[in-house]
Parts: sequence; C-alpha cells; structure tokens
Amino acid sequence: MKRLLLTTTLLATLSSGVSAANFELTVLGSKGGIEDGNLTSFLLRSEMDKNYVTLDAGTIINGLNVANKQGAFDHVDVPNNSEYGKVGYILREKIKGYVITHSHLDHISGLIIASPEDTKKNIYGSEKTNKAIADTYFNWTAWPNFGNTGKGYKIGQYQYVNVDGSTPISIAETSLNISSLAVNHPAPSSAFFITDNENTIAFFGDTGPDKVEKTESLKKVWTQLAPIQKSSKLNGLVIEVSFANATPDKALFGHLTPNWLITELKRFEQLSGGKGSLKGLKIVISHIKYGLKKGEDPKAIIKKQLDELNDLGVEFIIPTQGEQYRL
Repeated sequence: MKRLLLTTTLLATLSSGVSAANFELTVLGSKGGIEDGNLTSFLLRSEMDKNYVTLDAGTIINGLNVANKQGAFDHVDVPNNSEYGKVGYILREKIKGYVITHSHLDHISGLIIASPEDTKKNIYGSEKTNKAIADTYFNWTAWPNFGNTGKGYKIGQYQYVNVDGSTPISIAETSLNISSLAVNHPAPSSAFFITDNENTIAFFGDTGPDKVEKTESLKKVWTQLAPIQKSSKLNGLVIEVSFANATPDKALFGHLTPNWLITELKRFEQLSGGKGSLKGLKIVISHIKYGLKKGEDPKAIIKKQLDELNDLGVEFIIPTQGEQYRL
C-alpha cells in the first residue's frame, strides 16, 4: 500500500515550520460525479485514537474493501468473538460518526446504502444539511428512516448533530473536536475544522470561488485558518478541484479549477503572513470529476495544471482510493 509520510522526522518538521504528524487519513473515495464505488469519502483518526470518523460518505463499503486489501487496516485487530470480518468490524465498531459537508448524493450515498448493516452513531453536519438528509433520503420513500427525526417511524440509528459556527463540538468516542463555516455551493455546504491536541486539518465541501459566487465565504475560512497556519498548527487541507482550467466560470456550479484554487490560496497566503507563508503545507485534492470522454485523464490534467501554477511552495497530493496518508 502506498503511504505518504507527510512529516518524516522532528528535525524536518522544525526546519520546515510544519506541525508534527497527528492525523491518519485513508481514502475511501477520491472522486466526484459519476464513478460509483469511488465517490468522495475519507476516513480520519487522530494518532491518539483507535476510532475513526468519516469525512463525507459518498463511498463506504467499497472504499473499506479497497483500503483493506492495500493493508490500511493491518493494525486493526478483530476480536475473536466478533461475527464480522475486518471491514464489517470497522464499519460497525470503529467508525464512530459521519462528518457530512452537504447533501449531494456523491457525498452521502455510501452512508445511506451501508445503513442496514451499521450501528448507532452520529451524523455531524450543518442544520441545513442534516435537514436535507432527513427530508430527502431517510424518509421511507428514498430509504427507511434510520435517523432520529423526519418522516414516519424513526429507527433512531443515526443522531443528527448540528455543526454551525466556530464553537467546537466533540466528536463522540474520539479525541476530535469539530467546528465549521459555510462555503459556496448550490446545496448548503460547509468547511470543517477538525482539531486534536491543538493541531487542525480543514476539510472543505464542494465550493466555488468567492469572485464567481460573489461572496466572501472562503475569505472567512482563510481568515479563521490564518492564525492556525502562522502557529504551525495547520496540518493540512482537503479541498476540491472538480474541473480543469478549460471549464468556463458559468459552468462551475459551485466548484473550483486549478486557477481558482491557486487564486484562493494566494489570498490565504497573504492573510497568513505573506509570500512563502504556506510553504510546505499539504493540500489533498478531492472531488476530481470522473470523465467518460476520450483523451487525457482529468486527474492527470488537473495535477499538471496545479503543479505548473504552484509558486506557493505547497505540496499538492492527488489521492487514489485505498491510499493512506499521515498529516
């Protein structure tokens, strides 16, 4: 299994100004759009914990199977008295909650489909996102109501926890805390700040650039993250780039291109102390849209464009399903 050790030694950490490794991130699904079985979903745990939370849930079971085959869970011991294999045990006993940025299917479908085999846990999202999940999916029309609110009989397997604003909320049965800000998308979408022992990663739901969306939503996110970056406590970002630069602004529908991500990161750089202040920051690129047209893979195009534009000194990571990273 490919594992990228984002911080290898204390000496390298101190010399680069990047905080020590504190999170394990496993890719359950790396893409946006139409590639069922590989849709946006990451498994996160603090190195202080044995339990996980997912960041979005477009793919769950297939992602767990792929990651397990690549050795991502070799450290997980299934009790002898468990009636489940490793993937079932992780789903039921080790994943303690779902962090959902917004209600679009490519960010929630894995959770819905896996629900009949799941156990009681929390769904963490904005009030609007949680309401959309209850109204649209767990409503006895699209799927049985596994939630604790909504239409019809409430199975109550999932408890909705609203995460709106900068006041941290504890993620149950982990050492993690979570807070959020809204970002730009047709469905209400969030950027989440997940913190453990003062170290933070930021996980962005689908978002368009402020200039196109005519908002200051991302500026607010960068403003909140800037002091964390200045103090070397920002371990990394997970942020979307859905389309290549050839996509016109009018066709973005609340998404980013390499050009627009670099533009936004330069705003972040200025707020964080000016030129060079983001050097060494790890940025995992999520939600690259899968394409069916002939020609070069969108993933390869986007990687090339990001590398060509990168004068910030950041490290772009293009994830593949099943890979595991330490941030």
